[in-house]
Amino acid sequence: MRRSGFNGILHTNFITNERGTSMEKLIEKSEYLHYINDNDTLLVGGFGLSGTPLTLIDELADSSKKGLTIVSNNLGEAGKGLGKLLLSKNIKKAKGSYFTSNRDAVKAWSDGELEIELIPQGTLAEAVRCGGAGIGGFYTKTAVGTKLAEGKDVKVIDGETYILEKAIKGDVSLIKAMKADTLGNLIYDHTGRNFNAVMATAGKIVIAEVDEIVEAGSFSPQEVETPHVYVDYIVMNKYVKKGGKYVEHS
Repeated sequence: MRRSGFNGILHTNFITNERGTSMEKLIEKSEYLHYINDNDTLLVGGFGLSGTPLTLIDELADSSKKGLTIVSNNLGEAGKGLGKLLLSKNIKKAKGSYFTSNRDAVKAWSDGELEIELIPQGTLAEAVRCGGAGIGGFYTKTAVGTKLAEGKDVKVIDGETYILEKAIKGDVSLIKAMKADTLGNLIYDHTGRNFNAVMATAGKIVIAEVDEIVEAGSFSPQEVETPHVYVDYIVMNKYVKKGGKYVEHS
């Protein structure tokens, strides 16, 4: 079951966006913090800064939430994206594949301020997929014979050695999409899909940051990449795209 919202009641008010479109799932960016508790595990979409829910991250960095575990490919860049949560001390642990792109993450780990669990990129994607599909885990040859395999169950299958990787699930998924319709169906912007679509399946609560909301039926069922049944809440992106990059709206 999905976790209830604050006061045990899911938000059901209708809000009208700036285009005049009413939808039940649309909430203010500050309101989503009610659905995050200290010590939660957050599944966060993005690859580098591509497909990263920058607005949601900014709100979280300005909050008092502590002890969070972030599951994401990386921790953004220095002072950007998830990198802001390092500077604001919201994060206790990071689980992902590529942290050295952010010098602040390396320093925090070196100083003992951040726990890091390294997970090969393909393993990370499959572990989250399993979490969303209700599968307990899977056996893989990736990382066999390395320190990443220590303490994990080992099986020999058809003469090949495999290790067990357990599924990954989260308390809340924070994802970034290009468009939502008024039902909450999502489509992504090319490579901005990256980890977002799979993260959307594995959180108890799923909150999507979007650039635009359109009427239901504006895109075909074949275009829908995350069906509305996975999406609990939608927040409008405060950034605008200029020159292929998102910048804060002036």
